[in-house]
Amino acid sequence: MKILISNDDGYLAPGIIALAGALADIAEITVVAPDSNRSGASNALTLDRPLSVQRADNGFYFVNGTPSDCVHIALTALMSEKPDLVVSGINNGQNMGDDTLYSGTVAAATEAYLFGIPAIAFSQVEKGWHQLDSAARVARELVQRQFSSLTRPFLLNVNIPNLAYADIGGVRSARLGKRHMSEPVIQTQDPSGRTIYWIGPVGAVKDASEGTDFAVTSQGLVSVTPLQIDITDIQQMHSLAADLA
Repeated sequence: MKILISNDDGYLAPGIIALAGALADIAEITVVAPDSNRSGASNALTLDRPLSVQRADNGFYFVNGTPSDCVHIALTALMSEKPDLVVSGINNGQNMGDDTLYSGTVAAATEAYLFGIPAIAFSQVEKGWHQLDSAARVARELVQRQFSSLTRPFLLNVNIPNLAYADIGGVRSARLGKRHMSEPVIQTQDPSGRTIYWIGPVGAVKDASEGTDFAVTSQGLVSVTPLQIDITDIQQMHSLAADLA
């Protein structure tokens, strides 16, 4: 089995090191990740400048670009054979609900999915890398399941509670929850007195009802959400067709 590993926290992040370590003895792995933290990059590709690829002492490749750049370059230039699976993470913090639209972790997996390759994005619910070994063990087990009943390619978003392995209650399928709007930007000044802005925190959870990823992980369970790319609003299509008739 050949697996490509990427992330959005950068090639030196504890999460990707733990994930690579957990998968190294069950697959032939290739790691291609950003040279620095690219959280929130979403599905951006770098088109305004060339990209460089370097190799670290541990064998990981790192790219001065986004998570999507990393997977794109790996699949079209670095790897001689298409991998059987692409995994992303383990992210430092959750990617649930609306987070998936902004997440570079999910975007790396999505880029593989667009190339017709099954992909899984892994995140820990809380930041700080607490119980990372447990999360890596969960990730390994999910990779080994192979999800043979799913239509290929599949795109899965996995969120793992920061619990000891023995305390994780199991794995459940879940739909995406919903957040309130993001908090306002934070306005401040740089040392020269110019006004600058920091993007504000994410919004509070709005829909954590039964069956959502927020609800599942709050119960000490691992949430697994199948994602798709087609965001067409079918109901609005029918209404639009009537207006245009």
